[in-house]
Amino acid sequence: MISEQTKVLFDREIAKYPADQKQSAVMACLAIVQQERGFVSAESEKLVADYLGMAPIAVHEVTTFYNMYNQQPVGKYKLNVCTNLPCQLRDGAKALEHLEHKLGIAMGETSADGLFTLQQSECLGACADSPVMLVNDLTMCSCMSNEKLDQLIDGLRSAEAN
Repeated sequence: MISEQTKVLFDREIAKYPADQKQSAVMACLAIVQQERGFVSAESEKLVADYLGMAPIAVHEVTTFYNMYNQQPVGKYKLNVCTNLPCQLRDGAKALEHLEHKLGIAMGETSADGLFTLQQSECLGACADSPVMLVNDLTMCSCMSNEKLDQLIDGLRSAEAN
């Protein structure tokens, strides 16, 4: 079920495109659903597809193509570590390994306290600053040494304790 408030937000995005191209708003509509529900379920994909007049598989293809759409619940802090080749050559894999050890989870998992989900990411477009990571799909963190990773995690945990 799509709330009236969500329909208003969908319609605002749809209005940005010609009437016969409302499917162009699919990414924005998925982002709205995720903002509202925390992730994009298969049911949510179908609701978006119906609203935009698209095949559900077409919406699913968008959801699964981009890292920014969560297909299941994630922790409060989603950490996407770039593991593309340039970052690999500059310790991207070591950064991911360090976070796995520090958080006690493997890539793709969420910590028991529900705070952190650790994911790998394809190129984030900051190769010269690697290793890089994206926090909650919004904040880019560059040149992430083990010390900087520890500071980030400890700072986020500290913010939750206050």
